[in-house]
Amino acid sequence: MEKISIIGCGTMGHSIGLAAAWAGFPVKLIGMNEADLETAKTGLQNKLTVMMENELIDLNEIKSIRGNIELSTSLEESVSSSDFIFEVIPEQIELKWVLYKKLEALVSDTCLIASNTSGFKPSELAKEMKHPNRFIVTHFWNPAHLIPLVEVVTGEHTDERTIEQVMKILEKMNKKPVLLKKEIPGFIGNRLQYALFREAQYLLDIGAATKEDIDAAVTYSIGRRLPITGPLMTADMGGLDVFSAISNYLFSELSTAQQSGETLTRLVDEKHLGDKNGQGFYEWDEKTSKEVNEERERTLIHFLKYDRNNREEENE
Repeated sequence: MEKISIIGCGTMGHSIGLAAAWAGFPVKLIGMNEADLETAKTGLQNKLTVMMENELIDLNEIKSIRGNIELSTSLEESVSSSDFIFEVIPEQIELKWVLYKKLEALVSDTCLIASNTSGFKPSELAKEMKHPNRFIVTHFWNPAHLIPLVEVVTGEHTDERTIEQVMKILEKMNKKPVLLKKEIPGFIGNRLQYALFREAQYLLDIGAATKEDIDAAVTYSIGRRLPITGPLMTADMGGLDVFSAISNYLFSELSTAQQSGETLTRLVDEKHLGDKNGQGFYEWDEKTSKEVNEERERTLIHFLKYDRNNREEENE
C-alpha cells in the first residue's frame, strides 16, 4: 500500500495517522521534537484504549495499528520515500509555504501533498510551489479516526491524477470523501455548521430561549435525523413545495449577522473560552468535560459501527 507521511503530531495529526494505520497503511508520524512525539504516543494510546473498550477493535488490531506507525522528528528521512503526505501543522500560511518548499526538494516527482487546512484556499497555499498540480486540500473532521467525512478541495492547478489518487486513498482509509468543485471559504461542512451556529447565537441574544433549550432543540430533533438524511434529502422527503413555502416566509426572519453575536463576543472578551478554561456558554469542570467528551465519543463509535455494518452488507 502507499506509504503515508503525516507532518504534525497534534490533535488532528495523530488522529489522521491512527485512521491511516487502522486501514493498513504504513505511516510515518513526524513531530517537531520529542515532546510532540510523546504527546502523540499518549493520544494514540488513549484512543486505542477507548476503541477497544467499545469493541471497535481488539488486541490483535491494536498490535497491527501500532506496527504500522513509526514516529520521527526527522523530516528528511521520513518523507523521502513517501507516496502521500498530509500536512497538519498550525494554520499559519507562511509556515506552510516554507514547509512546502522543503518538501518539494525532498520528495519524488510522484508524491502527492495534501493540507488539512480548514480555511485556506488550495490555490493560495500552493502559489509558491513548483508543482502545484500535485497539491490538494483534504480537510478531516475532529476526531479524524472516528468521523468519516473528508472534504477534498482542488486548487487552480490540481490535476485529475491527483484528485483520483487522493479519493482512492481516502476510500481505502474507510473515509467518505466529498469533492468541492469550487474554492470557497469554509468549504461545505463549516459553512453549514456556522449557519446553524449563527442562528443559535441570535436566538440566545434575543432571549428566545435558554441555551439548554436551544441545544436540546437540535440534539432531540434535526440532530436525530441528520445521520440518515442531510438537508436536501430531508426537503425531498418533506415535500419541496412545503420547504419552498417555509423558506419564502422564514428566510427574512433569520439572522444575517456579519460578526459574532453579542453573547459570544462578551464571553471571549471576558476570556471565558469554554471547555479549555472552565467557562463559556456553559460551566466546565473536569468531571463535566470528561463525561461529555466520553459520551460524544461513544456516539461517534456507535455510528462508525453502523457504517461498517452497512458496508459489510453491501459487499455480501
